Amino acid sequence: MSGLDKKNILPAIKAAVLGNRWGGQSLISLYISLVSGIILALQYDAGEAFYSTATIELIVPYGSFWRGLHYYSSQFFFLLLLGHVLTILWKQEDLIPRKSWIRLCSSLPAALLLLFTGYVLRGDATGEAAGAIAENLCLSIPLIGEWINDLFFDIQDSGLRKVYMHHLIGLVAMGAYALWPHLKRYPALWRNHVFLILGTIMIAVFLATPSEPDKIGLLHIAGPWFFLGLQELLRYMPAFVAGVLLPLLPMVLLYLLPGDVCKRKGYIWGIGLWLLVYGIISIVSYVRIATS
Repeated sequence: MSGLDKKNILPAIKAAVLGNRWGGQSLISLYISLVSGIILALQYDAGEAFYSTATIELIVPYGSFWRGLHYYSSQFFFLLLLGHVLTILWKQEDLIPRKSWIRLCSSLPAALLLLFTGYVLRGDATGEAAGAIAENLCLSIPLIGEWINDLFFDIQDSGLRKVYMHHLIGLVAMGAYALWPHLKRYPALWRNHVFLILGTIMIAVFLATPSEPDKIGLLHIAGPWFFLGLQELLRYMPAFVAGVLLPLLPMVLLYLLPGDVCKRKGYIWGIGLWLLVYGIISIVSYVRIATS
């Protein structure tokens, strides 16, 4: 490929990435997730999580489709939201006022917790592993760890009922509060995202939703895909460092992102480096689990 072709291709790729409607696509995926989630909630029992999830697929009319639609639209929502945030940083646009910026950025941890609690509520091997790790991480936090665990998880004593209520109400309300000023300014229209909607429906029809019963005898059980790097870090570091401080680092950098363009580049490079390293560690964790 000639140097001229490269000069033409790279700007074209950048224009395509920056011109993509990441935010609107993320919102449409969220709407699909909410609608399908309400339908599933009518059939779900947090007291019998795995049995309830299996029953939805086997007995409820089109249950496997609705579960698949909820699962894949939720994945797309988080990935597209992450793409939206990274695109904003790439554009190097002027930031909104600090208070509004922090409120808006809080939608990212709310989305991540929504996705995470969805895995826990499956009640399968992956969900149990994720829930157990989450409880241990909360309890590793000095002074307030037990209070945080009682508020958000408390799985050993209360089962999945608290997780279910936060997934159904608390985290949705938190995300809505964080995004509301942004939604009023940048509404998403269904007609502008027909291909995304149809693609999500087709994937839900033809791809089975993951579900893993107890895997007796395995040395390692994988948590959610975005949790793999954290699981690997826990092998080498204390729980509080690996599971709390290091994951909070990119969010702190995002919250504190300065308005000065020159200083902002350093923070953005820090976030990008963290994502790169975490991605590599996640791959290492996946290989370890796949070969165990």
